[in-house]
Amino acid sequence: MAKGRHARSRSLRVAVVALTVLGVVLVAAGGAAYSAFRYERARADRILPGITIDGVDVGGLTRAEAERAVSEHAASILARPLTVTVGDASWRFEPGELGHRAQVDAAVDQALAVGSEMATLDRFWHRFREHPVAADIELTYATRGPGIDRAVAAIADDLYVPARDAAMAIDDSSSDVTFIRSRPGARLVRVKAANVIRSAIVQSDDAVRLDLVRVEPEVTERSLGPTIVVRVDRNELQLFDGFEVVKTWDVATAKPGWTTPTGLWKIWDKRENPAWYNPALDSWGADLPAVVPGGPGNPMGTRAIYIDAPGLIRIHGTTDPDSVGRYASHGCIRMRNEEVEALFERIPVGTHVIVVGHRPAGAAYWDTPGTADI
Repeated sequence: MAKGRHARSRSLRVAVVALTVLGVVLVAAGGAAYSAFRYERARADRILPGITIDGVDVGGLTRAEAERAVSEHAASILARPLTVTVGDASWRFEPGELGHRAQVDAAVDQALAVGSEMATLDRFWHRFREHPVAADIELTYATRGPGIDRAVAAIADDLYVPARDAAMAIDDSSSDVTFIRSRPGARLVRVKAANVIRSAIVQSDDAVRLDLVRVEPEVTERSLGPTIVVRVDRNELQLFDGFEVVKTWDVATAKPGWTTPTGLWKIWDKRENPAWYNPALDSWGADLPAVVPGGPGNPMGTRAIYIDAPGLIRIHGTTDPDSVGRYASHGCIRMRNEEVEALFERIPVGTHVIVVGHRPAGAAYWDTPGTADI
């Protein structure tokens, strides 16, 4: 009977010891867990060891420290020059000045988030033992703002060559015409150039070549069309097709005291059998009617071609064909009726009229260029 009581007492002591040991273990484990929690919490603002951003070791760094380290790394990349070549000319730009930026904040956010799904003790273990997590986070870049467009605009402006249209003009002495031949131009296609540069920056290229496109002239020698040239020194009217003379007629131009104005003019109207309105009722036209309707006896003959030169200047027919070829008008350009009719049919409104040359200094009324005393 005593033996059974002794056995029960011993079992009770064993149980108490076991419970005591378990309690100690649990208390120790709880203390360790609490200590680990406090350790981890105190270092939660630091990136886990072994983490890199674009190869830059940011393990153990705070946000500010990591952003500074990664920004310095990115700055060296953004400072690598990109050479843009067009023909024989070239420009150098740094990607940073073109608006290319590293997304440092987003990369550091990712680095800080690594381990967020780990248990606290796992994170503690990595930090306490400096056991690397071994994660490399990509540093991305983005291009924003007007930098590329501004650079392309500057290049385009430097290289732009406007196309030159074919034309006829007056020389510096106003005594003859000059011929301006057409010439193609060149320009940079800005949208395409900007896309090529943007792609080169993304791919970290150090050079890119752009091409100009040809700009065709709107007017060539073949498409120039008709031009009238009046030569006062010779009293001739020439009809050009492009740069070729296709017809020449004698004309009368201004007599002494009057002027057929030299210059580049344009036809603004054409009329058949025009009415003549007396422009000088108080002077040389005082003895003439105020208006002479179209038809026989009209001083402008059968056709009138109005040009925008000062002084109501017209190319017109006449009732006095003997005056043609002489210095005999008040400034207008007279032609024989059948000849002005032929010209009338061949030139549209808008045609240029170039008046060049000067009446010889000694020319008198009714003189011809060949008989003028020069």
